[in-house]
Amino acid sequence: MAAMARAAAQGGAKGIRANGPEDIRAVKAVVDLPIIGILKRVIDGYDVYITPDLDSARSVAEAGADVIAVDATDRPHPEGSATEHIVTIKAELQLPVMADVATLEEGVSAAEAGADYVATTLSGYTPTSPSSDQPDLKLVDELVQALDVPVIAEGRYWAPEQIARAFELGARAVVVGTAITNPREITRRFASVVPGTGRA
Repeated sequence: MAAMARAAAQGGAKGIRANGPEDIRAVKAVVDLPIIGILKRVIDGYDVYITPDLDSARSVAEAGADVIAVDATDRPHPEGSATEHIVTIKAELQLPVMADVATLEEGVSAAEAGADYVATTLSGYTPTSPSSDQPDLKLVDELVQALDVPVIAEGRYWAPEQIARAFELGARAVVVGTAITNPREITRRFASVVPGTGRA
């Protein structure tokens, strides 16, 4: 992950989103960029798993993250609700919070709760959001129009043209994940268009 982060920085990335204390520390040691930290943790009885509780957020903060990203959807939450989770993190850890949402309503609620950034990360991954293999540019536009906090575009950004469009709509930043960091999926996308064999 450190090598991947260094390469991303050399390529022009302005920040890194990293999962877990180990990766956050490794990235922080090699790049001088803001780090959005998360901890993916499965808790029995809940679908949310992106920094789902205060312990997760605390471990991310202690590892050196500059921003803590959390699942801010309206699904059942181990901390009572996503909005309560945001309030608690800001009070306890004194760090900016990025709210990963799937709908406009969730974004509005997160911003009202004090989220410093609202991201479209979870659009397409919850029952209340549209399933698609494309970025949810409509949600980017809606959030930009409705919120005073910066909107971060994230989720299924594969092409520079999609990123450019998100900025045109007013996104403050765009998070690109799989399209840069997952060689298996990158190869699969190229292989899928090869006639007959399905292999590049």
